[in-house]
Amino acid sequence: MAESIAGSLTSRSGRMLHTVPATGYRGRVIVERSLHPRYLANTFLLADGEDGTAVFVDTGGPMEPLHDAVSRHGLSVAAVLRTHGHPDHVEHEVETCARYGVHVVTGPFAAGGLRIEAIETPGHSDDGVAFLVNGELLFSGDTLFKDAVGGGPADVVRMSVMERLMTLDPAIRVLPGHTDETTIAREWESNPFVRYWRGLDGEDGRACRLGGEEATVLVWSPDYDGKGKLLVRLASGEERIAGASRVELHR
Repeated sequence: MAESIAGSLTSRSGRMLHTVPATGYRGRVIVERSLHPRYLANTFLLADGEDGTAVFVDTGGPMEPLHDAVSRHGLSVAAVLRTHGHPDHVEHEVETCARYGVHVVTGPFAAGGLRIEAIETPGHSDDGVAFLVNGELLFSGDTLFKDAVGGGPADVVRMSVMERLMTLDPAIRVLPGHTDETTIAREWESNPFVRYWRGLDGEDGRACRLGGEEATVLVWSPDYDGKGKLLVRLASGEERIAGASRVELHR
């Protein structure tokens, strides 16, 4: 069963096939989401209106609810946008492209009423891209989440988040690669990583180990799955962002 929310994509569900439509964006644009029940990876269908032009953003989630939405809204699919090439985001890419006779896009793109800018966001992956649609809606992939950021080398992730995404209009809606929608404004004020990088919050300070190396926790956040994500400084001085399952906290 699909759950509908006007103007928002904040719902989460454990259903095997979970779709969250959000219609009425600027009165026209249609956004529907399919959530992978295990990886909590989002796949989006974005269209410029009923009987209009559409694109998919990533293809890791269950696709049937979104194929149904294409038919229900009378849409013509123009492309598959890929935020990055990790398996949980591209699982159904080949079959989806074949079904609609379209190609994968990783750069700027325009079709129908959709004007899509591509913002390079390396860090979590070397090929990371965020897509800004009509200047108001950002698909951030695995670079920026509600209350967290993507894992990887901290200096590169920080550059992508702070210099390329946090400089966007605060009102922009952010649809990340996993779970809940947010906004640039909310993450600027509340994201633990952003607050630390802004100099608003101090270091966590707890001792830990990452990959067998002694380290210090700088930031802890709940992450998109509730299990936790940490920014740590290794004894070598290198800083990395990793999921809590990879970090051993000393007691």
